[in-house]
Amino acid sequence: MYSTTVTTAFVAQHYLTVPNPGPEGEPHSHHYGIELTFRGPELNEYDYLVDIDDAEAALDDLADRYRDERLNDLPEFAGYNPSVERFARVIFDRVTDIVTDETVTELAVTVWEDDEASAAYDAAV
Repeated sequence: MYSTTVTTAFVAQHYLTVPNPGPEGEPHSHHYGIELTFRGPELNEYDYLVDIDDAEAALDDLADRYRDERLNDLPEFAGYNPSVERFARVIFDRVTDIVTDETVTELAVTVWEDDEASAAYDAAV
């Protein structure tokens, strides 16, 4: 199985909406790190798993979408607690709409929150 990973980072805000979230229930910022790991059993005709330019463009779109935004205010988080786990799933859904290389069969998204904690979502594409 081949894999290719690309990363980006940005600052965004959120507050947790679960009962009794403590200080996390107040708006605050995090320095998010995003890792996208594309996997597949074969390479394309150019010996690539994924076009890194497309993957980096997807990262740029993600950074532009979320940088300096409050996640709670965005439609993709409506009705959800904007946890780091939810954020990983939201990013997975956005990336799989953008990067469509036929050689990619799986995508793993890891979201780091201030280099202290991370959550991941991975599935077949």
